[in-house]
Amino acid sequence: FQTDFSLTFDDVLIVPGYTEILPSETDISTTLTQDIKLSIPLISAAMDTVTEARLAISLAREGGIGIIHRNMSPKSQADEVDKVKRSQSGMIIEPITLPLTASLGDAEMIMSTYHISGVPITDKQGKLLGILTNRDVRFVEPSDYGKSVAEFMTPQPLVTASVGIGLDAAKALLQQYRIEKLPLVDDYGFLKGLITVKDIQKARDFPFAAVDRQGRLLVGAAVGVGADIEERVELMVSKGLDLVVVDTAHGHSKGVFQAIERIKSLWPDLPVVGGNVVTSEGTEALINAGADIIKSGVGAGSICTTRVISGAGMPQLSAIYNCAEIAHKSGKTVIADGGIKFSGDIIKAIVAGADVVMLGSLLAGLEESPGEVVLYEGRHFKEYRGMGSMGAMKGYGVDRYGTG
Repeated sequence: FQTDFSLTFDDVLIVPGYTEILPSETDISTTLTQDIKLSIPLISAAMDTVTEARLAISLAREGGIGIIHRNMSPKSQADEVDKVKRSQSGMIIEPITLPLTASLGDAEMIMSTYHISGVPITDKQGKLLGILTNRDVRFVEPSDYGKSVAEFMTPQPLVTASVGIGLDAAKALLQQYRIEKLPLVDDYGFLKGLITVKDIQKARDFPFAAVDRQGRLLVGAAVGVGADIEERVELMVSKGLDLVVVDTAHGHSKGVFQAIERIKSLWPDLPVVGGNVVTSEGTEALINAGADIIKSGVGAGSICTTRVISGAGMPQLSAIYNCAEIAHKSGKTVIADGGIKFSGDIIKAIVAGADVVMLGSLLAGLEESPGEVVLYEGRHFKEYRGMGSMGAMKGYGVDRYGTG
């Protein structure tokens, strides 16, 4: 690349060279931070028609990571993070529980919301009293929903195990007693965790899943630069958030630097993505503010009108190169955000210096994306809109373009 002109994906091709490996032998894993390792270099865009819990779960199971959009209330966003973290785990450390006074309707709502097949029942102090599973409520009538879970649960004594049991030993107990859930208790009978057959099976089905140290799926989320940033981050960190993205259209700005500094001052160990920028100066400024990862790209998205409305931007391949050149010298990583139309563009972005590629339009049409299904001329489509669109700007993401 030369500095006297700029290039985008369509301007270049990768020259083939000699190789001794087959495509199936290629290692495409990448590292965002010391604790965030991905089997595939893909991350989903924080857009309200792209990423909520369902897509984030599916992407993490394949080895990538999803970024929950922020066009919702802080509590709703934290709930989406919680759904991802509870969807798969080597061991559920803080399982959802219900008291004896809860109704069967309460239990059904919890199981439906979190897509789980059972709930431990505990007393106020957390002592295990029983467990309610799908088997216990398989033939209940709607009129039973007002009754107490105590009438339907399987009470103590249950098959349990001590905290610290190995996964192989847990699988042996689950097989021996033909059960699907193994509560973990301490010496006094207090519930400390839960191991399920589903989690063990998911680990087998998705061996390359992106997981944290506890075996839970990785998930990120976006925040703005507004007054609710601390509230959002605090709620999401309490649910196990792995990565926070300061999501703005123009990252080389005072507000973004201050937002990164605010987050780092309160949660120094939480990885922060800063962006978006397209220059070496912007990259260096984000690093000085405390960003761990740089997001590169302005106006490159397939439905982005930034270049048309404001006349601002830079061809994406050169933007990635500019940012990566500075970021890698500081030991930081780069996300290439926008402009990916074909699978070959992903390769070109990585060759230009990107560590991970962020996808929006290529994921928006998936069944797991939250966009509404639209029927047009006899065919079904998923709704997809930019975060600078009129519809998106009416929501919580209004400050993304500084119009709030």
